[in-house]
Amino acid sequence: MAQAGDLNGLRVVFAGTPEFAVPALESIDESQHRVTGVITNPDRARGRSGEPQPPPVKRAAQSSDLPVHQPETVGSESSLEQIQSFEPDVLVVAAYGQILPEGLLELPPFGCINIHASLLPKYRGAAPINWAIVEGEDETGVSIMEMEPALDTGPVLLDETVEIDPLETAEQLHDRLSELGAHLIVEALNGLDRDELDPSPQDDSKATYAPKLSKSDGELDWTEPADRVADRIRGFHPWPGTYSFHRRDDERTRISFQLARPADAPSDMGDPGKVLEADATEGRLVVACGEGAIEILELQAAGRRAMEVDDFLNGYDIEAGDRFESNRE
Repeated sequence: MAQAGDLNGLRVVFAGTPEFAVPALESIDESQHRVTGVITNPDRARGRSGEPQPPPVKRAAQSSDLPVHQPETVGSESSLEQIQSFEPDVLVVAAYGQILPEGLLELPPFGCINIHASLLPKYRGAAPINWAIVEGEDETGVSIMEMEPALDTGPVLLDETVEIDPLETAEQLHDRLSELGAHLIVEALNGLDRDELDPSPQDDSKATYAPKLSKSDGELDWTEPADRVADRIRGFHPWPGTYSFHRRDDERTRISFQLARPADAPSDMGDPGKVLEADATEGRLVVACGEGAIEILELQAAGRRAMEVDDFLNGYDIEAGDRFESNRE
């Protein structure tokens, strides 16, 4: 990595696509560093209209009159020429969504650095925020790392830890880590500018993986322990969401869940998925799991809005003794 000395700011090319990356772009643009270009994915069709919509990073870049480059393939010859024309000292990446080729990693004299939403080497991969909650972590954080051709393996320049609140969803944690990343990336750029950073190699033996999410991840398995079920509900909110099927006699309805926590449960609960309590007055809906039980705090029936339990039970008929079951039953 290039030696900087005491400079007056770096020329930064920023690569990012979703909402997570927007605070970082804005933070760099407001710092002493200069954003000379923004790389983001092409506009994609979204919503019922099917009209192409710009990604959040493009909208943020345009609002600040920053040049935007939207290649289908970032490693193409024409794309590399465009990025080179931005004359970057450093490339900053935050949830961009494409793999950077080695030629691009070697282009800026200060290299490429990535904002990653976990404490590396834990939760390398596409969905670190979700899997940290699903796996029952008490804490996570943000790492600023040098990029290498391999996935999330580069030396860590800076990191900071945050606690995960017991009822925090992935959506809420996402927003907190996005703001933390925006703060840390400017601190890292300042360190690069003054040649004050000391990269720390990752211990690959401690690495864990956070794979990309799919809709099938959202189906609940009531035979799991209560804390695992509750963590899955929090960790997959709002996407892909978690769901199960409410069974009473021959009627079966899909129900989605937004928030839950482990609950006190009787010693003889019956089969996993059995409704143990359903009380609209007390606002309690308790469901048996493989070990223990969970209290559902917010849920949604098909075609309705998400509701807290008391409102839901006043409008949807669930009784003790009913069952929730998977699509396989």
